Amino acid sequence: MIVLKPKLSPEVAEALASGGAVVALESTIITHGMPYPANLETALSVETVVRENGAAPATIAVIEGELRVGLERRELGELAQAEGVVKASGRDLAVAMVKKQSAGVTVSATMLLADLAGIDVFATGGVGGVHRGAEQTFDISADLTELGRTKTTVVCAGVKSILDIAKTLEYLETQRVPVIAYGADDFPAFFTRKSGHKADHRLDTPEEIAAAMRLHHALGSGAGILIANPIPEAAALAPEFIDGTIADAVREAAERGVGRKELTPFLLARIDELSKGESLKANIALVRNNAELAAKIAVAYAALKKAGK
Repeated sequence: MIVLKPKLSPEVAEALASGGAVVALESTIITHGMPYPANLETALSVETVVRENGAAPATIAVIEGELRVGLERRELGELAQAEGVVKASGRDLAVAMVKKQSAGVTVSATMLLADLAGIDVFATGGVGGVHRGAEQTFDISADLTELGRTKTTVVCAGVKSILDIAKTLEYLETQRVPVIAYGADDFPAFFTRKSGHKADHRLDTPEEIAAAMRLHHALGSGAGILIANPIPEAAALAPEFIDGTIADAVREAAERGVGRKELTPFLLARIDELSKGESLKANIALVRNNAELAAKIAVAYAALKKAGK
């Protein structure tokens, strides 16, 4: 049986070998989520935030068919400007490897590769979910299924408000995934701090979250944990503004027949255009905020493991 092990950067390998804190970071935000040079600036900024809070950043991607966990600055720059880079979820990785493709990996693929590398905590912007109209299209992100089968803790700003949040939370319950809001009772909606839906649980410190992770893993459920971290208040967008903008973008996508993998990148790009760049600023702020919390959780969790608690 083949046992796949991603190639680790020296920084990540050293941190894992010493029992240090590591935070996984996805690469679709670089390849498909933001325009250049904002994508590169954000990627470097997020890695800096992780390091400043005591953890090693591990940006995950496929480079010319090779599974990579941790990229050097030069490689990040090349990925940010590369043409023909595909978008890979967990199901696409084997084909990308065979075809020697470079790929930005989604949340589901990042979780899978982080788990293979032995990384417990992953920071992203927002996870995928159940799309609006899924009762007709069955369009449900593989991110949710992966959360139900891979024991990674994912720190995000909730799910993108282009999705059906109520159905997404129902699906996560079916997948046995704990949904924990950090310092809040309401589940956040990416660009806004509240969605109108309550999270399953609330915890107020990284140490509490780390303790919950330790116990959750000890129970042997095999499922991940979703940490919903509200966007900083200063960066949040007005609900009525962003809801109207999203509605316009969703309507335009339907008129153009945009769907499947192309839908989320199209909507985010169109929302950025319609909001005159305000959504991109909010996106960058929330990603940095999630990276900071994820690093603090990773540090606390590494300390628990070292103490044997």
